[in-house]
Amino acid sequence: MGTAQQVAVIGAGAAGLAAVKALRDADVPTVGFEAADQVGGLWVYGAPDSPAYRTLHLNTSRGRTQFADHPMPTDWPDYPDHRRVAGYLADYAARFGLADTIRLRHTVERVTRNPTGTWTVAATGPTGPVEVTVDAVVVANGHNRVPRLPDPGYPGACTAEQMHSHDYRGPEQLAGRRVLVVGGGNSAMDIAVDASYVADRTLLSLRRGVWVVPKYLLGRPSDTLNGALARRLPWRLRQRVSQTMLNATVGNPARYGLPAPTHGFLQDHPTLSDGLLSRLTHGDVEARPGIAALDGDRVEFTDGRSDTVDLIIWCTGYRVEVPFLDPAQLAGGADTLPLYRHVFHPDASGLSFVGLMQSTGSAFPLVEAQAKLIAAHLAGRYALPDPDRQRAVCRAELRAATARWGQRRPAMRVDFDVYLAELARELTAGARRARSGAPSPVRAAR
Repeated sequence: MGTAQQVAVIGAGAAGLAAVKALRDADVPTVGFEAADQVGGLWVYGAPDSPAYRTLHLNTSRGRTQFADHPMPTDWPDYPDHRRVAGYLADYAARFGLADTIRLRHTVERVTRNPTGTWTVAATGPTGPVEVTVDAVVVANGHNRVPRLPDPGYPGACTAEQMHSHDYRGPEQLAGRRVLVVGGGNSAMDIAVDASYVADRTLLSLRRGVWVVPKYLLGRPSDTLNGALARRLPWRLRQRVSQTMLNATVGNPARYGLPAPTHGFLQDHPTLSDGLLSRLTHGDVEARPGIAALDGDRVEFTDGRSDTVDLIIWCTGYRVEVPFLDPAQLAGGADTLPLYRHVFHPDASGLSFVGLMQSTGSAFPLVEAQAKLIAAHLAGRYALPDPDRQRAVCRAELRAATARWGQRRPAMRVDFDVYLAELARELTAGARRARSGAPSPVRAAR
């Protein structure tokens, strides 16, 4: 049995590190748990559960990705590779002395709320079981760990080799093969481009259209342009401007044989790729619509074509799981959980989340802002509104998100620039509430 701590942080990727740092800055005693043997989360190539592949780079620019408290070196490229990013996170932990707070090689098995309002965190470490009792728990375990395959599966039986993008590590896995990449996200585009240089043939299948954005527009990283617009225009106007710019510079994706998007730009996570459109125009990647059926080593597509393949790579995303929490606390699923400002659980005092979201931009500045909100709350400098108000805000945000993003995980969706500004306003409003006399949650628990 460990000694009592005020807060436990689960995970030591970007979200967990930001949480530990913010709590330490606020002088809130903290213990962190990380299953791997080093910090950095998904950016650590070759680490257990990491989906990183050898050619992985940031798909958001350096200036829009870095922590405010720890800028990336100015001599780095605009889109650093995974090695630089993993090193950046390790440097962040070293610079702020976070290592002595985080227990590496500790897998959290169970988090239980006690009748007293405290929480018990049970983990398995190198020397056996460990338990700590804390006043609050910050969940920062990430949501790109559990691969999601098509469900239900496609009709027919497949004899071609199949793998999920989570298990892709480098182009040598694709050399000399007839490869079908399924999906429209950033990983799918990266893997299709990798395959186009080494595979005998590369096909890319998309069920629905996506907006493919080059990493540079008008000579600047493309996400900096949207950031400039976000400070001046609502998202609908930004959408019109961005679509006009994309149509004028790269054209509609249908020009390249890809399905035409049925949703507007900024109504899904953007797909960034400098290489894909070029490889399509040269015939080194061939576009296909959605899959209709599987038949041995042949894949039938919804337009009636069929092709023989040796390897199918499913770039079909991840399931959002928090396996150590009681399912009753997840309201039917972590990806549908209503959280106040995407951070605080309205019905379980002391339970908060960092990084349980899908952003139109980078996650790093957002998890940093979320962490500072939690730290201020646990230090007594920020007070939450009453639970009824929290639930009302959650309902309103879900309605707005569903109107914009449809049924594609609306509870997790945030607009990078709008949300970052919202968290700053929330911190100020919560500080006013705290000055009006709301008690510190940690002191109240004790």
